Amino acid sequence: MAHTYPLTLSWRGTTSSADYTRNAGITNPGKHDLAVSSAPEYAGDPTRWNPEDLLGSALATCHMLTFLALAAKARLEVTAYDDRAEAILDTVEKVTSITEIRLSPSIRVAKGTDAAKVVELFHKAHKYCFVANSIKCKVVMNPRVIEA
Repeated sequence: MAHTYPLTLSWRGTTSSADYTRNAGITNPGKHDLAVSSAPEYAGDPTRWNPEDLLGSALATCHMLTFLALAAKARLEVTAYDDRAEAILDTVEKVTSITEIRLSPSIRVAKGTDAAKVVELFHKAHKYCFVANSIKCKVVMNPRVIEA
């Protein structure tokens, strides 16, 4: 069964000069608004989330939640999970993309827990993480042009 997760991305400004604002907002009823921009290296606001941040955080969050579900199912007691994730943006053969996302969590478990089992479940979580499975997904584009 498919589920949809709609959001609204809104930007206002003018691209009549090179210093146009890169700031925008993401909204979804019932959730906190998210202030977004491009990365500072691309004339964006460093205090706002950028696409590189969001892609890295989506994978890190999905991976963590999948790992926690596997740990609970295996009756493995995890008491804390703090990830220092990093998304690497690079240009290879004239194509810019996130070439790597590094997940480096510290996983706190109950005394006597088999560390090898924790690592095994962490790696297994990647197989079941839907964001990891979606990164090369199809993108459907339906633009609508409106003259002002």
